[in-house]
Amino acid sequence: MAIGKDKGSVTVDDVAAEAGVSIKTVSRVLNNEPNTSEKTRAKVMAAIALLKYQPNPSARRLASKRSDLIMLVYDNPSDNYLINIQHGALDACKRYFYSLLLHPCDYRAPDLAAQIVQAARQHACAGLVLTPPLSDVRALIAALDDGDVPYVRLAPGSPSARGLEVSTDDRAAARDMTRYLLDLGHRRIGFVAGHPDHGAVGERLHGYRDALAEQGVAYDPTLVEQGLHSFDSGVQCGQRLLERAQRPTAIFAANDDMAAGVLYVAHVRGLRVPQELSVAGYDDTPLSRQTWPKLTTLRQPIREMAYAAVEQLASREPQARVRTLGYELVVRDSTRPPG
Repeated sequence: MAIGKDKGSVTVDDVAAEAGVSIKTVSRVLNNEPNTSEKTRAKVMAAIALLKYQPNPSARRLASKRSDLIMLVYDNPSDNYLINIQHGALDACKRYFYSLLLHPCDYRAPDLAAQIVQAARQHACAGLVLTPPLSDVRALIAALDDGDVPYVRLAPGSPSARGLEVSTDDRAAARDMTRYLLDLGHRRIGFVAGHPDHGAVGERLHGYRDALAEQGVAYDPTLVEQGLHSFDSGVQCGQRLLERAQRPTAIFAANDDMAAGVLYVAHVRGLRVPQELSVAGYDDTPLSRQTWPKLTTLRQPIREMAYAAVEQLASREPQARVRTLGYELVVRDSTRPPG
C-alpha cells in the first residue's frame, strides 16, 4: 500500500499493485489504448485517485511517442460560448491526463492555415479542437489534412471526408423552438440570424422556416435580421425589429448573447417581457440565467461537445468519426402566449 507516500514518489508499480493489475495494463489506461475493459479502467482510475498518482508528462511522452498537448483553436465573439468550450475541454484533458493549449486567432487571416499548422508542429500537439467558424475554413482543413495533423471540428456546417466531428442538430433544435412559440399562439415571430460565417448556425434559420411552413405561417423576410453572435449585434437587430409599425410578438435569436441584446432593447422601449414580447435564445450559456427575465433557450451541450472532442483525440480508436449530441428546449420566464 502506497497511501503514505508523497505524491511525487508514487509510481506506476504502486498503482498496479493497488488496482490488482499489471503495470502494462496501467500504461494502457494512461495512454488510452483500446482493448481495456471499462471495469479494469475504472479500477485503475480509482487507484490513481486514491494514491494521488500524477503521471510524468515527459516520461509518458517519450514512452508512448505521443504528445500530451491538445490545442484549442478559436476566434469567437461570444465569451459565454467560449468559456463553456474551455471548461469542457479542460474536464476531458484532466480525465485523460492531457494538457490544453489555448490558441486565439483571426479566422480571416490570409496565412491562417500556415499559422495553425506551424503552431501544431512547434508544440508537437496530439491534436487540435477547431471551434466555429474555424470548423468551416476549407483552406485550414485542407492544410491539416495535407500535414497529417489530427483535429476535431466542433459544429461544422458541412461534413468532410476526413477528420473527426462533434455536433448537434441545429436545424431540428431551431425548428422545435419555433414550434414552441407557434404553439403559444405567436404568428409574427422575429428571427435574429447567427454569424454568416458559422456554417452550422445557418441551419437555425432553416429550422425556423421549417416550423413556419409546417403550421402554414408565411415566411416574412422582413422579420429576419442578420446578427453577428454578439450582444451589440443583438441590440441593433432588436432595434430594427421593434421599431416596425407592426412589430413581432416574439423574437427568437440564434444565440443567448443576441437574445440578451433584444431584451435590453425591449426594456429601453418600455416593453414588458414576456407580457408584450416573448424572447428566446439558443445555447443555454450562463448568461441565459443571468438576464431579467431569465431566457427561454435551447440547451446546446457546448461543454459536453468540447469534452467529446478531446475524448475523440485522446482515444486511439474513436467510437465514431462523427458524434452528434442531443439538445434540450429549456422554458423559463421570457416567453408566454401573446397579448
